[in-house]
Amino acid sequence: MMTGHWLLRRSQTAADRTWTDVGDAMTWLKTTYESNPPFKRDDGKQAYAALDTKIVYAMDVLPRGVDVTWAHYTESSSLTSFTVVCCPNQFHPEIACPMPPN
Repeated sequence: MMTGHWLLRRSQTAADRTWTDVGDAMTWLKTTYESNPPFKRDDGKQAYAALDTKIVYAMDVLPRGVDVTWAHYTESSSLTSFTVVCCPNQFHPEIACPMPPN
């Protein structure tokens, strides 16, 4: 599945998850990550890239129209995945934005 296809899920569009500012999208990503932290390995090693690394990457690519997905297993062994999809989408410019900015 391509992340840009999420723009076709019109019924899942919400104003509180539509941003025109990268900083607002980053706040959502960080808050969601912190609410669902990754599991910690028994040996103390890091299983996933550090949050700071993820933030640096996302701040670099989102302004250029590149979608960002963060996914990891939580302490309860559940897989969590959250994505910021850019619109208009770089790879699917023919798909209209479900909630264009005012």
